[in-house]
Amino acid sequence: MRAIIAVISDLSTDMRVQKHSALLSAMGFSVTLIGRHNPNTLPLSLPSATVSVLRVPFRKGPMMYLWFNIALLFRLLRLRKADIYIANDLDTLIPCYMVSRLNRKALVYDAHEYFTGQYSLTERRFKRSLWKRAERSLLPGIRYMMTVSDSIAKIYRQEYGCEPVVVRNLPMPAFNIPPYQRSHLTAAADDLLVVFQDGSGDNPGRGVSELLEAMTLLENVKLVVIGTGKRIDEARQQVEKQRIDHKIIFLPRMKWEEMIGYIKCCDAGLSIDADTCINQRFSLPNKLFDTIGAGVPVIVSPLPEVSAIIAKYRCGLVLDEMTPGAIACALSLLRDDRQLLSELKVNAHSAAEELNWEKEQTAEQDLFGRVIKENNIK
Repeated sequence: MRAIIAVISDLSTDMRVQKHSALLSAMGFSVTLIGRHNPNTLPLSLPSATVSVLRVPFRKGPMMYLWFNIALLFRLLRLRKADIYIANDLDTLIPCYMVSRLNRKALVYDAHEYFTGQYSLTERRFKRSLWKRAERSLLPGIRYMMTVSDSIAKIYRQEYGCEPVVVRNLPMPAFNIPPYQRSHLTAAADDLLVVFQDGSGDNPGRGVSELLEAMTLLENVKLVVIGTGKRIDEARQQVEKQRIDHKIIFLPRMKWEEMIGYIKCCDAGLSIDADTCINQRFSLPNKLFDTIGAGVPVIVSPLPEVSAIIAKYRCGLVLDEMTPGAIACALSLLRDDRQLLSELKVNAHSAAEELNWEKEQTAEQDLFGRVIKENNIK
């Protein structure tokens, strides 16, 4: 059995795609993973898959998408036929759809987000109309689909009659990953040490500016920022301008296991995306589950999906509003009420026993089992 997985993101940090690969390999598939070359990518070793990268001369914009899709189409045509083609997000779907139909093989579509509801498309009507046209043309004919939250699944169901299987971005169990020492981050014993992660550092509305404003209002709070990209560079400039560099530690994007080690030595994490677009409103970001999986409570913005997780497991705080004052208030509460912080940590550890990939992968495994059975794959 052969499977080909296509994705436009950085393979080294796309844990969802890596988990697809490992699951299919465990089910007996020979897996080929196709992604886009990134000059800043981290070293990647996937014993469960053959990795192939496409070099694109454009870093972003329409030409990057066009070039990648053409290159992906020709790469898929050159490769030996697969039994299953897995397209990750709308920006890989067209080539995978075409080749799967040409070869009369199964196609699985994994929508990592509500693609046409992204912030980057809200004010670019022509660009959004092109992607929307592709979505309208392809999605009603797709038999097998996954997505990341109940709210996004509901949108696809209402718009196109799809029935996506919800597979959340839950992490692998992290109980055996040791924490780093707080002293490595120059945090005093009575400091509240908190972590904010933004892997690509290129998307607006992640709350980093508001968080840094909040840090100007606080003492005995130390912030670790993990990420690389344009927004992180802007954050560095903001820290220098506000003269709060003694409160902030910047760490580059890193391998998942290393990042978990840093999160584990912190007292709390933050997932404070703003309600900038439909996609962000209904997202369930990796950083939320990575932090809970590390047994660390989370401060979150009042978005419906993330706040529902916090309310269900009582493993963090939900902001009333996304403002520097509200963020500062939540951080000072955890700094000053150590009993509350301790209770939230206990709850986060309990939540981590349920919110992990070993349990979540069952839904995806059932989906691929159905694909194998209905398409007589052997």
